Amino acid sequence: MAILPSFLSIQKNTRTVGRGSQSLFLILFTLLMTSGIGARLAYLQIVEGPKLKERAESNRIRIITKQPERGNIFDRNGKLLATTRYPRSVYLWPMAHTQPSWSVVGPLLSKILEIPQTEIEEDIKKAGENSSTLVRIARNLTDAQVTALKEYESELPGVEINTEAVRYYPEGRVMAHIIGYTRELTAEQLKKRRDEGYRLGDVIGQMGVEKAYEKTLRGEWGGQQVEVDGAGRPLRVLGEKPAKAGNDLHLTIDLDIQRAAEKAIGRQNGAIVALNPNNGEVLAMVSHPTFDPNIFSKPKLSQKDWETIQNAEHPLVNRALSVFPPASTFKIVTTTAALESGKFSPNTVLQTYGYLNIGGTRFGEWNHAGFGPLGFVGAMQWSSDTFFYQIAKGIGGPTLIEWTRKYGFGEKTGFDFVTEEYKGLVPDDKWKRKRREMPWTVGDTVNMSIGQGA
Repeated sequence: MAILPSFLSIQKNTRTVGRGSQSLFLILFTLLMTSGIGARLAYLQIVEGPKLKERAESNRIRIITKQPERGNIFDRNGKLLATTRYPRSVYLWPMAHTQPSWSVVGPLLSKILEIPQTEIEEDIKKAGENSSTLVRIARNLTDAQVTALKEYESELPGVEINTEAVRYYPEGRVMAHIIGYTRELTAEQLKKRRDEGYRLGDVIGQMGVEKAYEKTLRGEWGGQQVEVDGAGRPLRVLGEKPAKAGNDLHLTIDLDIQRAAEKAIGRQNGAIVALNPNNGEVLAMVSHPTFDPNIFSKPKLSQKDWETIQNAEHPLVNRALSVFPPASTFKIVTTTAALESGKFSPNTVLQTYGYLNIGGTRFGEWNHAGFGPLGFVGAMQWSSDTFFYQIAKGIGGPTLIEWTRKYGFGEKTGFDFVTEEYKGLVPDDKWKRKRREMPWTVGDTVNMSIGQGA
């Protein structure tokens, strides 16, 4: 009998001790959880509070940018050379997508737009995942793509279809080297020009008039600050700044003369420039081979496009403004120098030959036979080399070099639509001694008289 009470007593005490341990554990666990939650709340309120508040405000307020209309470009008679079209583009609100929603939206957009999902994500990353501004992810939507986007609209929150300005050049290849083209800013250009108001996805003049008059043509962005509800639906406009269209440009170019020059040059490589001799206005400027600037209005260039503009003939090079030996066109300068020197007259006649031996060097005639007696008109008509060799010997190097510079050789053209240009070279005795460590000779003067040498 004595054993049982003792056994029961032990059992009772054991149960009592067990209950006390459980209670203590629950109390400690509750305290730890409360402390953890409190610490987290304090962190969110004190440390992350401003950032979270800003994000909440950004989710409630959206910035809808308004692209300015780029100015048109016309010829001297009001014929359209460059304008803007408005195809459809698709935009995305980065802040409208959390990771779970993007796992649905990303693949669906990639399939509809036929572009890699990683490419879309890269565009969002560039803009900033917390950006409250629309980010363009595709341009020039087809009717089928627009239909598909509308069909899946409920599954694509934060995705919008808007029209977008795209540059169009109605004359295509004919005006390419003068007008130039526009293209989306590169990452390097954006870095340098962000302070000027440029943003991701903006286009900018990259060549010709489009580049030289970028500030005139561009205009100013506008936009709206819009309050939206939880579903992203607009509630009210909080503020608005109208977009300001760019200014139009009227060039001195005469499109009819430009077309005639383009037809005249045909398939030959070279350039034709027509100037108004009274005031220096450029009436036409053709360079061949050329290219279609509308290629650069595409969202992406195909391999065929790249091959077209980067082939061995360098169609992007404006030969009218590049550095080349002037060849026989230079005989105009030699003629002027001769007549102005007083050593020759308009009635001068010289015998031409198959070649001339000057300073121990044989300088040939291009037809290897000569043309007999010629005056200045005949020499220009037949482009005789030996006629101008004799003229050069008569007037001397310093006089020919002087008139070369008076004609503007060795200087930039001064055309205001040219942003990159080399001024060329007029060689002389000083240049040759420095470059070749040799003095100027009569042979150099003779070579120069027909636009060769150096």
